[in-house]
Amino acid sequence: MTATVPETAPEPGRTPADFWFDPLCPWAWMTSRWMLEVEKVRPVQVRWHVMSLSVLNEDKLDTLPEEVAAFLRDEGWGPVRVVVAAQQQHGDEVVGPLYTALGTRFHNQALPKTRETLVAALEEVGLPASLADYADTDTYDTELRASHKEGIDKVGQEVGTPVVAVPGSDGEQIAFFGPVVTPTPRGADAAKLWDGTLLVASIPGFYEIKRTRTKGPSFD
Repeated sequence: MTATVPETAPEPGRTPADFWFDPLCPWAWMTSRWMLEVEKVRPVQVRWHVMSLSVLNEDKLDTLPEEVAAFLRDEGWGPVRVVVAAQQQHGDEVVGPLYTALGTRFHNQALPKTRETLVAALEEVGLPASLADYADTDTYDTELRASHKEGIDKVGQEVGTPVVAVPGSDGEQIAFFGPVVTPTPRGADAAKLWDGTLLVASIPGFYEIKRTRTKGPSFD
């Protein structure tokens, strides 16, 4: 079974927004919480997909700082493998809740990326603790890589997570990396950022707006 964008239609009147994440990335976590705010203020329905920073960087480990390379080798595979296993065995609808349970523990609570943390997240959303066993196996790596490729191919190899894709006016998807933002915009600010992001991303040939980050992610 190959991981693809779900065929299930969004709720009537809502636009699907496909979101690719690695549960270990704090910046993707910030953007994902913004997307949940967007769902409240715009007719948007998020559909969650995995990508993997370990897959993205597996051919670059020799060029990365050793602590980063070690993190991607030793800790990067487990959580995303567990999410894919849950998706394959229990359906697309478990991906978002499990991501929230994992991300809250990893980022807001700063818990270690251990089996105990994985099990607690699984149990919170009613999934069997045995899914944590897949953290150490490559059983669903084909599906993981397919989901990763589907997202990253939309934006290119030079970026990471998150990736967001929405239908454009011509029927083709508009896809972009980011936005990278902290703290999470809420209410009217969430709507403003959504509208502006779609506006610039929809311009053919538009590639980048950027400024130096002066703050780390704020999980409050």
